[in-house]
Amino acid sequence: MVVEIISVGTELLLGNIVNTNTAYLAKKCAGLGLSCYHQTVVGDNPKRLEDTFKQAYDRSDVVILGGGLGPTNDDLTKETVAKVMGLKLVEDKETLESIKAHFVKIGWKDIPDNNWKQALAPEGAIVVANSNGTAPGLIIPKDGKHVILMPGPPNEMIPMFEHDIEPYLRSLSDKILCSKMLKLVGTGESKAADMIKDILDTQTNPTVAPYAKTGQVHFRVTAMADSEEAGEELLKPMIDKLYERFGNMIYTTDEDETLEEVVVKLLSKKGLTITTAESCTGGLIGSMLVNVPGVSSVYKEGYITYSNEAKGKLLGVSEDTLSEYGAVSAETAKEMAEGGAKVSGADVCVAVTGIAGPEGGTAEKPVGLVYMACSYNGKTVVEKHNFSGNRQKVRDNSVVKALDLVRRMVAEV
Repeated sequence: MVVEIISVGTELLLGNIVNTNTAYLAKKCAGLGLSCYHQTVVGDNPKRLEDTFKQAYDRSDVVILGGGLGPTNDDLTKETVAKVMGLKLVEDKETLESIKAHFVKIGWKDIPDNNWKQALAPEGAIVVANSNGTAPGLIIPKDGKHVILMPGPPNEMIPMFEHDIEPYLRSLSDKILCSKMLKLVGTGESKAADMIKDILDTQTNPTVAPYAKTGQVHFRVTAMADSEEAGEELLKPMIDKLYERFGNMIYTTDEDETLEEVVVKLLSKKGLTITTAESCTGGLIGSMLVNVPGVSSVYKEGYITYSNEAKGKLLGVSEDTLSEYGAVSAETAKEMAEGGAKVSGADVCVAVTGIAGPEGGTAEKPVGLVYMACSYNGKTVVEKHNFSGNRQKVRDNSVVKALDLVRRMVAEV
């Protein structure tokens, strides 16, 4: 079945509110085996809303509209849908009583007249109670199609969808969509795609789709099946193939797990502590680590040594090294990592030094040149990278590569 999502609200078009609802609904619908080919944002304009809904209704089996169900004059979603579908608006007694109870609960004696419009529903609609607001949701089945209206605020829409709408949609399809996300570091999107070109060219069910992230590539593997168990069986051979191609570049198959979480879990599992010694990243690596709950058991301290003086004073980088090789060099990165581990007493230290730009580069040391080192278990590994992009992108890429260096060294992969 084909589903289409329409978000209603001029505030969305103006960028005053970020449209998180569509992303949430698209992901949920995909998991239910519904194909989403179009997503639209339309303002609170009756003519444009009518045209948008007509088009969606003509080409889709399920149309989900979010927003425009409030009490004000510009909340016209329900009225527009009823007009296009040729349905009368009739009073729903349960909603009427719910609105009264809501205002009694919050201590309002005089209920604004415009709130009563929320008690009207298209004839034949299934009214969905809203336990977090006054605007009920609506499910309108007609001529083999299904139109669903939900309030716009996420704290109203999400509970309503999960409690009432999702079970209804699940009943419409005899298939489900199962997926896994493989996240990897160590190659770019184009190279990663080329490494599995034969798979991409011949895929049917399951399918593989690459997504580029900063310093990473994610592959979503998706299978259509009759059940979750059948879907898992379809996914496994494809996931095994991807592991054969990418090996230890893959750091997780958990869609919600981040690289920093993987690093912290690995350190915690092995009972290790870590410190960070940062120059061009200016504390970003430490910031990413402390985003992880429970990191205090492994991360004790960090050093931001932006100047040469700080590198020497805090980390013990020698003046001779800085003078002969410069702050941005393999030798300096090595001494930063080893010095950081020594002065902190940590088991692991990762260090980064580079030229983030936009100024400061030379022919020998261009903008984007970054050295990083990781000292662990008596061994120090140094890596050289040349990143492209603006200052922030260079720094963000450096963080990803540095965290992955720690992962590979500690895991000995």
